[in-house]
Amino acid sequence: MIRAAILVLGLALAAEAGSALGEENKPMIVDFAALTSLEPDFTTWRTGEGGAAEWTIVDDSSAERGRAIAQVSKDKTDYRFPLAIYQPFTGKDLEASVRFKAVAGTVDQAGGIAIRLQTPDNYYVVRANALEDNVRFYRVVKGKREQLAGVNVKVAGNTWHTLALRAEGDRFSISYDRKPLFAAQDATFPNAGKVALWTKADSITHFDTLTIRPLPEEGKQP
Repeated sequence: MIRAAILVLGLALAAEAGSALGEENKPMIVDFAALTSLEPDFTTWRTGEGGAAEWTIVDDSSAERGRAIAQVSKDKTDYRFPLAIYQPFTGKDLEASVRFKAVAGTVDQAGGIAIRLQTPDNYYVVRANALEDNVRFYRVVKGKREQLAGVNVKVAGNTWHTLALRAEGDRFSISYDRKPLFAAQDATFPNAGKVALWTKADSITHFDTLTIRPLPEEGKQP
């Protein structure tokens, strides 16, 4: 009876731990259509120079639920990177993905995801550019952007694309339109940070549903 009770207790504890782990690693889906305003979920900022970022919620019939978050400033300062920082989540090992659509821009037509954001001047970011037809992965250190990896690939304007960035320790993998694209390794930012939407210069870019899936940290058993 004692052994049976211990077994039952052990199974219950295991189930509870598994349930907690499942909750901990459950994807967070940020539904932009459900937002009435950016605050308090998002804080807007910008890296670099030029005017302040201008983020807003817009109606977009081509979005999955008819609304999107958009960066609408037309400031043409080249070294200007508007950010919409998602405040409810902080994490290190994760996979973040978003649908984006490059609508307009003469200097750039870019959209991306920043992760492990410590400050508006320190983070990793992957971005796609419809004027250059490429996807690039950068680290931004004290406001200075440094390319780590990238490939040339067609990024059609006024078309929805999916961009995803997976981070596990010092290893990063990038997917574009749900297909693996390239990988990189870097240890500049080893700690947890925020996730943010990202654009460049005068890019008018719409963003659809943001998904953040936490991953088990290296060295921790599932």
